[in-house]
Amino acid sequence: MTISDTTKLASPNQLAERSLIWLGALTTGVVVTNLFAPQILLGLIGRSLSMPAWQAGLISTLTMLGYALGLLLLVPLVDLVENRRIILRTLGCAILAALATAFAPTPSMLLLATFVLGASCAAIQMMVPLVAAMVAPDRRGQAIGEVMSGLMIGILLSRPAASLIADLWSWRAYYVVSAVLMALLAGALGRYLPPLQPTGRASYGQLLLSFPRLLREEPVLRMRAWTAALVMASFTAFWSAVALRLPDAPFGLDARGIAVFALIGVAGAAATPMAGRWGDKGWARPLFVAAHLLIIGSLALCAWAGALESRIAALLVLSLGTILLDVGITTDQTLGRRAINLLRPEARGRMNGLFVALFFIGGGVGAAAASVAWSFGGWTTVCAVAGSFGALGLLTDLITRTGTS
Repeated sequence: MTISDTTKLASPNQLAERSLIWLGALTTGVVVTNLFAPQILLGLIGRSLSMPAWQAGLISTLTMLGYALGLLLLVPLVDLVENRRIILRTLGCAILAALATAFAPTPSMLLLATFVLGASCAAIQMMVPLVAAMVAPDRRGQAIGEVMSGLMIGILLSRPAASLIADLWSWRAYYVVSAVLMALLAGALGRYLPPLQPTGRASYGQLLLSFPRLLREEPVLRMRAWTAALVMASFTAFWSAVALRLPDAPFGLDARGIAVFALIGVAGAAATPMAGRWGDKGWARPLFVAAHLLIIGSLALCAWAGALESRIAALLVLSLGTILLDVGITTDQTLGRRAINLLRPEARGRMNGLFVALFFIGGGVGAAAASVAWSFGGWTTVCAVAGSFGALGLLTDLITRTGTS
């Protein structure tokens, strides 16, 4: 039984399907900014509330920790509760948490609000499987790719957008703007999102206890989460260190220039619908190989850019490498999501929650590896370490065919 078989009574027509996909892309793109914006706002928030550096650092940490717990504790509810209702309620919690963050009078209130906001951002991973469930299997990869393009654009725009809003008004204004945008989306979702009743009859406790069994029984989930974690490690390693490298020669960018450079990565998100469409045509295996080769080659370009003498040439080469890196990463993740959403329809929430939780672990490993690499060998070493994660993904492609159909 496919996912579409379990939801055919709720499936929209082709026109409504396109609207649903775009609404899903907008929702994921807006909500995900709340996870990454704190990284650029830490200094402003800390000074505003007279927080010591260690306490200000907890803002981003608690946001991500809340998200991780939301993936494991909230996303499984889509396998138990009618999906439209749980998405709207989770998004409502995100709106309230964003407003609580914006108006938090004390550090402790702010930290609690950001934790709840991070957990509520799990609504992202409720939207992706719902959209996948509403399209036919032969179009599922393309649909997931288009939703993923919104997600990747949101990730890449989150830091420059938060910086711009904070410069124009204040860091509190960012969270107000986020709450308003999420409220508008909640209104649209409430009106247009189709209902989706899960087919499973397990209790909530049974759902949570099933995580180890799903990992054990589904080799596709294990393999695709593994390569997704590897490419996420490459992504975070690169973006954690590039802001440290760009102010120095030959690039010589100031804070505004670095923010503009971050927009370049958005171009890579354009590859996600194409990757999903080609995956639907049966080209997943060569695309995985190509994605991991792109990651390796793009990071070689980025390392070379740092050794050039011409500022213009260095920026052009680095920009090309950045775009290709993001193309490789989004291709792997889009195809990985497509593969797991072709598995058990009764467990799609838990599958997506596990998939994202595991690749976020890879992101943490990449950030830590970049910090060590920067300390020991600078930019070239960072690129080599980030490229090694892509090489591990390529090695995985060559020794297994799991999850490549």
